[in-house]
Amino acid sequence: MSPDILQAIVLTIITAATPLLIAALGELVVERSGVLNLGVEGMMIIGAVTGFGAAQLTGSPWAGVLAAIVCGALFSLLFGFLTLTLATNQVATGLSLTLLGLGVAGMVGERFVGLPGVKLGTLDIPLLSDIPLIGKLVFGQDPIFYMSVALAIGVWWFIFRTRAGLTLRAVGDNHGSAHALGINVIGVRYLAVMFGGACAGLAGAHLSLVYIPQWVEGMTAGRGWIALALVVFASWLPWRVVVGAYLFGAVTIAQFHVQAQGLGIPSQFLSALPYLATIVVLVLISSNRRMTMRNTPASLGKPFVPER
Repeated sequence: MSPDILQAIVLTIITAATPLLIAALGELVVERSGVLNLGVEGMMIIGAVTGFGAAQLTGSPWAGVLAAIVCGALFSLLFGFLTLTLATNQVATGLSLTLLGLGVAGMVGERFVGLPGVKLGTLDIPLLSDIPLIGKLVFGQDPIFYMSVALAIGVWWFIFRTRAGLTLRAVGDNHGSAHALGINVIGVRYLAVMFGGACAGLAGAHLSLVYIPQWVEGMTAGRGWIALALVVFASWLPWRVVVGAYLFGAVTIAQFHVQAQGLGIPSQFLSALPYLATIVVLVLISSNRRMTMRNTPASLGKPFVPER
């Protein structure tokens, strides 16, 4: 395999992994606060359609990125209001919002079907992007890739190196004790949910402005669910989310190269490969209960209603 082909394969893996990484990091922060948000898929597709639409209407991909982040955060507020203020079941509400997001995105995006997209171009870092082999891979990417790297470092630093991160973990581990210490549990969880929604919106914008600069109904194709699985796979640790995202990105891209080689493997099986890999990893992880429970937020999925 020539260096150019290897570089092209790694580039596609990075592009495929970036939205998974961003969405999973956002969900990691949400779950660290003790909230289980199964609406990531719906928030991603809302980000994808609003990002594409805003870019189309303004001619600026950056306007699309901003619109996707804002709309993802606003859509997550609906989830926050239902689960944190009204204390509805988090699993049922998340599933409902995913269905709502897919429906709304399909309705809003109907006018954009078939239109050429406004692609968010690459941002080459001067001098560094000229380094052989790794220059284009690391320093010649789209701006959202750089955001994902900064996000991974920032989330790790926030959770494990700041007082606010300690507060977030305290709320997720024992919301009753955190409330007794005077921490605004609901406020912390609202902020975490909005951060997760903004990340899901940004991940959606990457799909419609970089990965496939077009609007295609259902274009998230289950990536929100994979992002959810990545958080479990990573045992709620940011660096493991990075490894997992690129692993699943590699599996996603591998199916296309295997199909191109004409090895006679059914295309349906190859298309399902990333999801099968998700299931296999979850089964392996869940078989080690000690590792699974080590970092699991103890209050995950449990509603907090102090007045009751």
